[in-house]
Amino acid sequence: MSTAQILGLGAVAGLTIFIGLPIGRMHGLDAWLKCFLSSTATGILLFLFWDVLSTAVDPVETALTSGRDGRFLWLAALLAAGFAVGLLSLVAYDGWMKQRRRKAFVSAGAAAVTDYEHHFAGLSPARWLALFIATGIGLHNFSEGLAIGQSAARDELSLALVLIIGFGLHNATEGFGIVAPLATEPEAPTWGFLGVLGLIGGGPTFLGTALGQAWVNEALSVAVLALAAGSILYVVMELLNVSRAFGSKAAATLGILLGLVLGFGTDFILIAAGA
Repeated sequence: MSTAQILGLGAVAGLTIFIGLPIGRMHGLDAWLKCFLSSTATGILLFLFWDVLSTAVDPVETALTSGRDGRFLWLAALLAAGFAVGLLSLVAYDGWMKQRRRKAFVSAGAAAVTDYEHHFAGLSPARWLALFIATGIGLHNFSEGLAIGQSAARDELSLALVLIIGFGLHNATEGFGIVAPLATEPEAPTWGFLGVLGLIGGGPTFLGTALGQAWVNEALSVAVLALAAGSILYVVMELLNVSRAFGSKAAATLGILLGLVLGFGTDFILIAAGA
């Protein structure tokens, strides 16, 4: 299989994220269903957090058990730093945005706050959260693309194809996770905004595939996975707040359970196909 064909299939694996994005334009749903859908996205992201973090930790543990102390310290430092940057950078950015809003409230009055937010940031808090989710998933998908590209670079084409199919299934559910916060918006997002979210979340799969074919590097993979894990954890905490606002514990519990089942189910399909 040629490089162009591998890159094309890597792009397809990333673009399946667009399958779930149109749900973001479905408005008029009752509070119970909104809570259920938002919690389902949270469950999917909880699976991704476990999947990403365990994959990032694996080479660190391998270096430790094999007695390669220098390699272990280097990878462990990358893991800790990447996770901290992925989590704390979003916390700091969110705090900075809230501080700007408070200053606008004091200087311009309550009536001008909404106008200030839209002129300064251009997006509502729910849309910023959707962008945060897309960014975290994009980092995760970049690491998936690296796995596809590195498998192809080692001439393990059957493994590369299995990864493309499995990651494509995962990305189809991730699209829904991205648009979950938009259920609280009074107006449906435009198709253009959904397209931007899809490119941020799914495009890195293609970029990772291209880089993975050209350059195999374990340290880069650990750093990217750690960044993704940190950002996904932040998003999970935010989505839990969204679900709590709807006030239905039963809907939230069922949604998280379904999301976990979907996440692990597609992962089992990937493992079975590999076997």
